[in-house]
Amino acid sequence: MRFSSRVDVSEPNPIILAQRAAASKGIKLTKLNDSNPTVHGLAPKCLSSKYTADPRGPIEVRRILANFINTRDNRVSQNIESQKCNLTNALNPNNLYVLSSTSQAYAWLMMLMCDCGDSVLAPTPGYPLIESIARLQGVKSIPYPLVYDGSWTIDVAKVKELLENADNRIRALVLINPNNPTGSYIKPEERVQLLSLCNKNNVAIIADEVFYDYSLEPFNGNSRLAGDCSTLIFALDGFSKMLAAPHAKVGWIEVSGPIEDVQEAMKRLDVIADDFLPIGATVSERIPELLQCAKEQTAIVQNRVRSNLKTLRKMLENYPNCCVSALRAEGGWNILLRVPSCLDDDLLALRLIKDYKLVSQPGYYFDMPNNGYLALSLLPKEDQFKNGVTLLLNTVHKMLGEI
Repeated sequence: MRFSSRVDVSEPNPIILAQRAAASKGIKLTKLNDSNPTVHGLAPKCLSSKYTADPRGPIEVRRILANFINTRDNRVSQNIESQKCNLTNALNPNNLYVLSSTSQAYAWLMMLMCDCGDSVLAPTPGYPLIESIARLQGVKSIPYPLVYDGSWTIDVAKVKELLENADNRIRALVLINPNNPTGSYIKPEERVQLLSLCNKNNVAIIADEVFYDYSLEPFNGNSRLAGDCSTLIFALDGFSKMLAAPHAKVGWIEVSGPIEDVQEAMKRLDVIADDFLPIGATVSERIPELLQCAKEQTAIVQNRVRSNLKTLRKMLENYPNCCVSALRAEGGWNILLRVPSCLDDDLLALRLIKDYKLVSQPGYYFDMPNNGYLALSLLPKEDQFKNGVTLLLNTVHKMLGEI
């Protein structure tokens, strides 16, 4: 696997080597240059814990998080130190990086894999965040298409063409499982082909699985990419979606893959994480408490979005002469609506603002291939949701009558 040249992993100097040798023998050294105030009793009483600068995040937190993931994903094998890897292996907490958000994770991974001018592949339709972060890192975001024919699928042939073109300088493939706003999971047959392609072309996978637990109308056989070892994978998750709490700024990266690639990746990722520092104690100390409510909170959100999806389909079915349809959403908490393409996206959005003070997101926000799409959140309370859908349908009906 090829990594970026921007990360300095030169051999440590003799002093660092001597420190490591002493530590391996259990010898405690006193630092003449120790500038950590918590070691010297100078931290405030409300933040009295000792600061340990572990670039991956506090080991206690990573152990708790690993135990949560192992239970959630039924990773039953306890041989976490094994050189072999399969999807049932228990997650080793040393393969986790805890940081402030999945957005930060994207930035770190682009630093890790890409030199300036290199590229990542990202899905379209898709959320514009990846392109924006890539631009900030001096990296190109090249789109690969999702195609809708009753359900969304990845154009694997196009991905193959892009990966095999050396001029594209592609270093990572972004897979969002399920995607936003299409709500499409990575299908089993797509998974096999994409893992093989990335392995063959020495391209890492960045697997964003923050919406994974919010299934709506899924197909059978979908699974997480996290923990797969057939190629180098960086799986992203976090509290923002798990707890439906965007202000809970905790995310994590799970690293898996062939053992040599994983070791080299983590050696370099440690440098990046150390430069940007792990999450603070005020956040990390609350992680055990937050994990305790994760299952219940996820269930609350699941019930809401599934109920609203059922309501939406019933409303569309019963609306007189309805010409708005809802595309199949396999997972997530958004859905795409199809409205008559003869209506201008901007004019519809502006009409909703003018008449009802409703803000909408036309499909071109997500690089939909043509006119006539609208993203709809399934999160509102039932009354608010039904009212918003009713006003949208009424507006479409009025605008069609004005043509």
